[in-house]
Amino acid sequence: MRYIGLILTATALATRLGAAQDMMRPDVAGRSAALTSDHSLATAAGAEVLRRGGNAVDAAIAMAGVLAVVRPHMNGVGGDLFMLYREAKTGRVYALNGSGGAGSGATPQAFAAKGLKDVPGSGIMSVSVPGAVRAWEDALRRFGTTTLATALAPAIRYADGGFAVSTRLSLDIGAEVRKVSNDPELARTFLVDGKAPAPGTLLVQKDLAASLRRIATGGAAALYTGPLARTIGTFIEREGGFVTAADLGRHRSEWTDPIRTTYLEKTVLAFPPNTQGVTFLQMLNLASQEDVTAMGRNSADYIHTLVEGAKLAYADRDRLIADPRVTPVPTDRLLSMDYAREQAKRIRRDTVVAPTAGAGRDGNGDTVYLSVIDKDGNAVSLIQSLFASFGSGRMVPGTGIVLHNRGSLYELDPSHPNIIAPGKRPFHTLSPAMVLNADGSVAMVLGTPGGDGQPQTLMQILNNVLRFGMTPQQAVEASRWRVYGVGRVGVEPGIEEGVRKALAARGHQVQVQPPSAEFGGAQMIYVHPRSKTLWVGSDFRREAFGLAW
Repeated sequence: MRYIGLILTATALATRLGAAQDMMRPDVAGRSAALTSDHSLATAAGAEVLRRGGNAVDAAIAMAGVLAVVRPHMNGVGGDLFMLYREAKTGRVYALNGSGGAGSGATPQAFAAKGLKDVPGSGIMSVSVPGAVRAWEDALRRFGTTTLATALAPAIRYADGGFAVSTRLSLDIGAEVRKVSNDPELARTFLVDGKAPAPGTLLVQKDLAASLRRIATGGAAALYTGPLARTIGTFIEREGGFVTAADLGRHRSEWTDPIRTTYLEKTVLAFPPNTQGVTFLQMLNLASQEDVTAMGRNSADYIHTLVEGAKLAYADRDRLIADPRVTPVPTDRLLSMDYAREQAKRIRRDTVVAPTAGAGRDGNGDTVYLSVIDKDGNAVSLIQSLFASFGSGRMVPGTGIVLHNRGSLYELDPSHPNIIAPGKRPFHTLSPAMVLNADGSVAMVLGTPGGDGQPQTLMQILNNVLRFGMTPQQAVEASRWRVYGVGRVGVEPGIEEGVRKALAARGHQVQVQPPSAEFGGAQMIYVHPRSKTLWVGSDFRREAFGLAW
């Protein structure tokens, strides 16, 4: 790894982020195509694919590959992926589940034998099978026009030759120095003299470049059945984990159908369980039971109503969502309007009554999102993740592959539907979304990082456009709020003091927080209903960057 140069300080970035909501980015719009992702280099790579004649899936996988290199603490070869894809020629929307299951040794008894009552939040025992690479290949084979080798070429270039460390990446690594230091491979790759690389330095990942070359040459099989699989499996078993090389070889992606609801006369699509996409749609169903537009955006009534509805949806999520292949999930019931009306009766305008235990955990998750609409109208909404920053905190020696910690979301309680079991997928926070017009055409493609907070952020930015007439850029930059598992409601400074006091009077534990990744990193492509131009919104809270032409 090589490092050179210095450009900005952490203090400068913190100052800029604190004032960012007074410094809106310009609107970005075009007529032919649009894309946005969590890093400018990824967006540029996708744009080049589209300009060469590739389609939305080709661009999306090229972008996903680059993000695995330039946002290495948030996603990668060792993580999972979910994708929604609308095929323009048929109007059908497909859902690709690229999440892996627990290892063959992962049973409640195995954890009990180690004296554990919960799956650890990090470390080798939190590792489940990574599914992203298989999903890259499956997406391209079914809907792409290029090869995996071509799609991964930009990622290999940035891993091998390096890229400039941004101020954001430097701060993110700095926040995890202790975790990174505990793993020799992570420390060798991402630290300089025990510290995060300074902004502007060059980050080179030769081992990751070599692994990506193997995948480019041998396809997903290189990771799941080839030498890489044996290397990964041997390492995990040696370190005391539960995933074996045979488990990697058994992994398959799953093509399925999105779930949906009707909201403001549009069809909103989300990913089905094992994700919390159903939670997002439940929040919209509850919001539709009140005239929240008349309440006014970010008024006390508005925030209170949506927060209480969110808490009810989270309670259902934490009680019911799991791998439906193993345990049936009552998705139809959860998304029925009859159920929404029943739940809405539990919300009181003047006080807090909804439970707080299911309101989402603290923390923001570490995830990347991207979206694409190409010249033919094909649309992709894709999200991939390691879950926590640097995932499990373990890198497979000699490979550059950081293993995710999605296994930490399993339960060990035998009465819970999300109890760990070999081959079973964990509950997932990842929630890509899409909105269709009445005629089935694309109205919006949207998503956000943010762990448990994803459904809340999605609901807010969707309302900002459809209810309050904002442009996508205005919608993603506008002040946001987020409810946490302890009942705390975090609000950004742009939410007025009078509103904060009114919320506190109703029983909310209100805390002002600076704009940050805690509130997500939302992105959106919006198709203007009259001109059909493509409008992009990309969030300053992370490193999102959008293009359109």
